[in-house]
Amino acid sequence: MSKHFELLQQIDTDQIVSEPLVPLTSSSKDLSESRSQPARWATDETLRLVQKIFLLPTQPVPQAVVFAGVDHGNGSSQISASVAEMLSVDTARPVCLVEANFRSPGLANLFQVAPTPGLTDSLVHPEPLGTFARAVGQNLWLLTAGTITANSASLLSSDRLRERLTELRNTFDFIVIDAPPLSQYSDATMLGKLSDGLVIVIEADSTRKKVASAVTETLRSLHIPILAAVLNKRTFPIPKAIYKRM
Repeated sequence: MSKHFELLQQIDTDQIVSEPLVPLTSSSKDLSESRSQPARWATDETLRLVQKIFLLPTQPVPQAVVFAGVDHGNGSSQISASVAEMLSVDTARPVCLVEANFRSPGLANLFQVAPTPGLTDSLVHPEPLGTFARAVGQNLWLLTAGTITANSASLLSSDRLRERLTELRNTFDFIVIDAPPLSQYSDATMLGKLSDGLVIVIEADSTRKKVASAVTETLRSLHIPILAAVLNKRTFPIPKAIYKRM
């Protein structure tokens, strides 16, 4: 059985509108090479998600987008990293992947870079943004979570965060923000208010519909645009090669 994510038309439906995606590659170079190696790396779904959110001829086009799972382990971090990589490759425009998940940071390990300095450090120190964000691929920069303390989450409600997000908007064409799960913390909703919208990540056969619905209603009540819903880790009881022929 294969694990992948699928783009949903609505958060409260199981209607599938696209093909499967295999797990995240670790670098933009690998992602770029994958386009000529579909058997090794299927990028169709990532590209469709990028096109749906960032590349449709809508006005205004979202520049800063938050990705958040409903629960822990839904795969939001991997999906946000995959989207940031694809966006940087497909548009050839500068993209910054921001790790605002102070609860369970993992992007530094994923990209095999030092975890500090990062976002938390940029919120307490005055140095320019370039001191904290680092290039991890062509047109792709990563701002890790940074130095984590017991009070790190409180930094997300600071005026300094607004200033840094403005700096990010002035520096990068696109900002992809990885946030903690929506059902446990208010971090993602605080970030959503400062962004252009939010993508909800749901885990197949795990996320409870009641919880997902409650999260959706909370976002709507706060007037945070829901740009897409992603069903992650959906499995098929038949081999993928046969499934593709159906």
